[in-house]
Amino acid sequence: MDQNIRRETIESGIAVLTFDRPESSANIFDQTTFDELNEHLNILSRDSTVRGLIIRSAKPKIFIAGADLHGFTKELTAEKLSVLIEQGQKTFDRIAALPFPTIAAIHGVAVGGGFEVALACDYRIASLDPATKIGLPETMLGILPAWGGSTRLPRLIGLPAALDAILSGKQYSAKAAKNLGMVDEIAHRERLLGLAARLIGSNQGKKRKLKLQLTNRPPISTFVAAQAKKKALAKTRGHYPAPLKALEVVVAGVTLPHAQSLENERRAFIELASGEIAQNLIRVFFLQERSKKLSVKSDQPIRKVEKVLVVGAGLMGSGIAQWLSARGLRVVLKDIGPEPLGKGLQSIHKIYRDAIKRRIFSETEAQAGLDRILPTYEDIPLGNIDLVIEAAIEKLELKQQIFRKIAEQVPTCQAIASNTSALSIDTIANGLPDPAKVVGIHFFNPVHRMQLVEVVQGTKTSTPTVATAIQFVKSIGKLPVLVKDSPGFLVNRILLPYMMEAFNLFGEGYRLERIDRVMLDFGMPMGPLRLTDEVGLDVSFHVGSDLVQRIQNLPPLNNTIERMIAQGWLGRKSGKGFYDYSSGAERQNTEIHAYQPETEPTGADDTTLRDRLVLVMVNEAARCLAEKVISDPADVDFAMIMGAGWAPFRGGPLRYADSVGISNVVARLQQLREDRRDYFAPCARLTDMVNQGSSFYLAGPNQSAAASSLEYQSTP
Repeated sequence: MDQNIRRETIESGIAVLTFDRPESSANIFDQTTFDELNEHLNILSRDSTVRGLIIRSAKPKIFIAGADLHGFTKELTAEKLSVLIEQGQKTFDRIAALPFPTIAAIHGVAVGGGFEVALACDYRIASLDPATKIGLPETMLGILPAWGGSTRLPRLIGLPAALDAILSGKQYSAKAAKNLGMVDEIAHRERLLGLAARLIGSNQGKKRKLKLQLTNRPPISTFVAAQAKKKALAKTRGHYPAPLKALEVVVAGVTLPHAQSLENERRAFIELASGEIAQNLIRVFFLQERSKKLSVKSDQPIRKVEKVLVVGAGLMGSGIAQWLSARGLRVVLKDIGPEPLGKGLQSIHKIYRDAIKRRIFSETEAQAGLDRILPTYEDIPLGNIDLVIEAAIEKLELKQQIFRKIAEQVPTCQAIASNTSALSIDTIANGLPDPAKVVGIHFFNPVHRMQLVEVVQGTKTSTPTVATAIQFVKSIGKLPVLVKDSPGFLVNRILLPYMMEAFNLFGEGYRLERIDRVMLDFGMPMGPLRLTDEVGLDVSFHVGSDLVQRIQNLPPLNNTIERMIAQGWLGRKSGKGFYDYSSGAERQNTEIHAYQPETEPTGADDTTLRDRLVLVMVNEAARCLAEKVISDPADVDFAMIMGAGWAPFRGGPLRYADSVGISNVVARLQQLREDRRDYFAPCARLTDMVNQGSSFYLAGPNQSAAASSLEYQSTP
């Protein structure tokens, strides 16, 4: 027997199964693990001296992460998927049927199959460690819990709480899970084993009997199901079938026999897993894991970053400082005077207060984070700074001035980074004594919510500097993507034409609510005009004006935003933009139609508006690939999903182009171009692909399958 799972006996008759996958930081369920687990269960079920079983993990941060998702790719047939599901269901049913009490002692991440095996136990206890997260996130991957989770959870905690957990895919802390009844007891990690043994002893060999959940019976269950469906449809706009299918299975399961509910799980899982939406969402998960392993080889050792200087306490600088301080780093936050510094600190306090309300941090943790920030508007010694992040306003001359001064003050610093969203890293570094240390580390707003960070390599940026930046981004829990220094880098380069085309549609007379609704219906988290309000009309205009000068083929920048800015309408931050936020709620700005023709154009349906907005992004994404701003189509799609909110279920702009058909994309762009819009001309990369019969992800006659030139080191 292999050693994915160790079996031992503690005290008298208490068996312990410890999951500990060799040479890996995670435990997962694959064929080998299932075989071992069943062999252990064979032995335990025949041993009359066993009076209890504890299941635990030896990993420092993971209990069991769940299934090996590589087993759910589209290469598998429905028959093979069925075997995988039945194997998990039968194995966990064996645990539930053991004649003695069973306890899952959870420390670390217990999600998906990891929590489903815990649900098969009589009791669950969890550690108070921040690493402990509990939940069933399968719907986030386009599938549903099918190893008994959809059946067991509502019988344990009731239909309302179970539906909320399963349909949202939430991951809960140990305390939150206990409040919901998902776990029975919580304790510090070192006390888990002793607590589990005492629970077994106190039950004197008796199995647990679940109490009847009144919410699982009509008419309450009918009402709960109707409300949950309404909420799911409002959130997903019908694009994601997994929550609705999970709702159907869970609600039916509370009144069906256990075996029939498991059969419903199996059938629903196969139906979902075989679809394109689940395949795209699982692929996004793999791209996230891939980003966590991004690295470049360096001939110099990379030191751990412990102290960071953030220059600029505005929206982005304060957001960056808060995030770093919350991750245990010491931060010097510098600005030109007490007023901007004070505003920045207020923003940081607000983020921490909101996090306390949402139970992300305790009061003590938040105060510790605040204590790690040293605010200053004076010149102080900076000799012990490991990394600098400049986050001043987007003015080239100002950034160059800051970099010249900072470079003198931090001679031993590993890297000096700019958070610029569009300005050239090479130009910023021009004239510095050591331009090799200059790199872009571009966070997205709001920093505490957006996972993507663009690491921008200039022509003079050294490999050790890039390696430092990538390692730093990963160490603070963000997802890096490495891009070449070019106008707008990657995400803004693709996003800007989309926003500019939305301004054009608005200027032509198409109504605000229609423009935004079309893209909500496409699957974007918000419409392009609402997005402009979030970014800030002044920022959008500044970046757009700059990039129009440096990038060919962009849509023209009309004067709509400039006129709105003159009115003081800057978006959410000023209380009014395309929408009015003055009442605290988001409402359409009633004065906005003064900037439009009185009547909306006729003849263009929603499909045309959608194509104008979507295909301008697809076209620009293909150009970025052709210009080697980035080397891999998968990174383009990943960056747009994580940095711009591109509809994940569509897989990203290049995956979407493949699904529609490259020839169809080119034909539609040519149609749009004929309507006096030359900027819709399909780029050379797309027309060449049509001639070659190739696509972005499938190899054609003259194209090898896409492969990254970056090194993604395999760390289990």
